[in-house]
Amino acid sequence: MNIINQKTGWIEVICGSMFSGKTEELIRRIRRAEYARQPLLVFKPAIDNRYDVNNIVSHSQMQAPSIPIDAPSDIYRYLNEEVKIIAIDEAQFFDASIVDVCNDLANKGYRVIVAGLDQDYAGRPFASMPALLAIAEYVTKNLAICVKCGNPANRTQRTVPQDEQILVGSTEAYEARCRNCHEVLD
Repeated sequence: MNIINQKTGWIEVICGSMFSGKTEELIRRIRRAEYARQPLLVFKPAIDNRYDVNNIVSHSQMQAPSIPIDAPSDIYRYLNEEVKIIAIDEAQFFDASIVDVCNDLANKGYRVIVAGLDQDYAGRPFASMPALLAIAEYVTKNLAICVKCGNPANRTQRTVPQDEQILVGSTEAYEARCRNCHEVLD
């Protein structure tokens, strides 16, 4: 019989376009951990206050309590010996240090579940998400439904003129689109 005397951690990434159910999937995993009485902490970037200042909230209004933080390193202030799982929503809004923090937490034995956009509004890899995808043990890519043709959508169409990569918004500024229907606005 093999006995493992160390904590084993890992990283799970949930990615996809807007309206693909990333936050819903994150909340589903949070609820399952709660049912199993596994202590966890949930974090979100303070910049994301679209639906609620403190809770993570899906576009369909599912929600879970979270701690808004400005930087990934803020997570360390909330850790205690009981915590087993760290959940992070909207990871694309954090700086590049999110990758090192997630890696460090997994190396310390935590189950780290991260959700975020893998592409920006122009269809380009978004912020540190490609690096998180590369180091993750588990990757789930969700697809939405294209609002133009009904095909599977893996892109986020920005519908308002804005050149900044980050524009926090919802249906007033974005739509799910497939590869064929996606356009980059100038």
